[in-house]
Amino acid sequence: MRIGLPTEIKNHEYRVGLTPASVRELVAHGHQVLVQAGAGAAIGLADSQYQAAGASLVPDAATVFAQAEMVVKVKEPQPAECAMLRPGQILYTYLHLAPDPQQTAALVQSGAICIAYETVTGAQGGLPLLAPMSEVAGRMAVQAGAAHLEKSKGGMGVLLGGVPGVPAAHVAILGAGVVGTHALQMAVGLGARVTVLDKNVDRLRQLDLVFGNRIATVHSNAQSLEDAVLDADLVIGGVLVPGAAAPKLVTRAMVSRMKQGAVVVDVAIDQGGCFETSHATTHAEPTFLVDGVVHYCVANMPGAVARTSTFALNNATIGPALALADKGWQKALQEDVHLRHGLNVAQGQVTHAAVAQALGYAYVPAERVLA
Repeated sequence: MRIGLPTEIKNHEYRVGLTPASVRELVAHGHQVLVQAGAGAAIGLADSQYQAAGASLVPDAATVFAQAEMVVKVKEPQPAECAMLRPGQILYTYLHLAPDPQQTAALVQSGAICIAYETVTGAQGGLPLLAPMSEVAGRMAVQAGAAHLEKSKGGMGVLLGGVPGVPAAHVAILGAGVVGTHALQMAVGLGARVTVLDKNVDRLRQLDLVFGNRIATVHSNAQSLEDAVLDADLVIGGVLVPGAAAPKLVTRAMVSRMKQGAVVVDVAIDQGGCFETSHATTHAEPTFLVDGVVHYCVANMPGAVARTSTFALNNATIGPALALADKGWQKALQEDVHLRHGLNVAQGQVTHAAVAQALGYAYVPAERVLA
């Protein structure tokens, strides 16, 4: 199979879909890999490394899309990229379609086979292709929140860990999944007072066994959520419903009653955000104010630590990529129900139930398309 790697073009996105090591694996399996010149240069992955791994360099994205049977990316295709997709071509990347009707319409129109990292499931549960970026984003959420609590960044001027004689800041973390767990590790490490909320009491028990009285675990309901948000200096939203739009847990009314200069970091923004006041921002302009509360809602947070993120992502994505290339998308998806869950759009039809429900499309099960 001919596999194409274009340069990412989203604002301040320096990650790359394939490392030279991943290219070497694909070439060893008998596949041809076309790499856009300079695709990994921003994170120290030189064209010469890709050539040494067996890739062929091409001058631009148009050549990649025109010649590749499968395009491997990191972020969702931008409009110019969607326009280059063709019927039957495989697109393997993050998509986050539920809050993005324009992208969904473009992918449906393209006729391409669109497999989303974030809905591929794991044999032991979870979302193994999303997890590495959730780990990065959870850790970064605390760094970003701590920085924007500084007065010069619009915050209230509070040091997250405090100092002797001055209390530490209160961090409220919504969701005890991968994002929440990594966020609380960072927040505890910096000396903050941490409250984590989740509806899954078993998960809260697990965290209590690990962290004990260094954190407060709270069962999430309307009252406990409001109490935590209004008391917090930093609120991190890490709630995910696989493939679907994130639930709006924090209302505009709640935000209006938060402390002046408090910070919210909405890690769920890729799926629409879990704060009613959120809208996606970029690394160039990461924040905005609502009722005196700083909102950090960068939709590609891990892109800021692009080298770490690229290697972590490739560790997870190369296995399914090899399966798709070795077997073709139909056989690969027929044989692997977990990879089949990644199929979001195929041949002009929406094949993920949550996306179809969110955007009003007729849902066509992947099994029917494969049949």
